[in-house]
Amino acid sequence: MPTVFRAFGYSFYFFSHEPGEPPHVHVDRGDGGAKVWLENVAFARQSGFKAKELSQILTLVRENRTMLLESWHRHFRHGNSGGNR
Repeated sequence: MPTVFRAFGYSFYFFSHEPGEPPHVHVDRGDGGAKVWLENVAFARQSGFKAKELSQILTLVRENRTMLLESWHRHFRHGNSGGNR
């Protein structure tokens, strides 16, 4: 599970076994978890975060969207699609 970056206690990462899905990033902090689409920045799912945290996550994804998309394409283009987490 490659961690792309960390900010404000959030970890932004990919699961290596999801290459067939549209670009997205997983976000964890404490008991909260989310999956955020990168093409049209929006939550695919989320749980355990307060409204203010959700807003902060979307802001961080928008601010780092180019880097996240580049990382996604670089990671999955190189065949890192094994069952690793």
